[in-house]
Amino acid sequence: MSLIETQQLFAQLMGGLLTYIYAQGWAVTFGDFNRPDGHGHMADSLHYIRLAADLNLFVGGVYQTGDCPEWQQIGLFWTGLHYLARWGGNFEAKDCNHFSLEWEGRA
Repeated sequence: MSLIETQQLFAQLMGGLLTYIYAQGWAVTFGDFNRPDGHGHMADSLHYIRLAADLNLFVGGVYQTGDCPEWQQIGLFWTGLHYLARWGGNFEAKDCNHFSLEWEGRA
């Protein structure tokens, strides 16, 4: 799959994720979806090539930080959408608001 095809798949899957989140009665705002400036994330971050997004989760109107049950549910849903879907809550250094598609071995 080419980069543009993977980016398009990512956009499509994010639509499904957002629909799922709102169907649970939760809300999100967008964090970093695209950082073409190459700043704010580790070197070779998928944010720089439009394959990663950070979401800010609100449950009952309250911003959720860290590892919470809602993030676990959202992460499980996301990783079930496609074999390339990666969730930051599964990383060694947890990053629960991070969602991406694997590209060239990077998550």
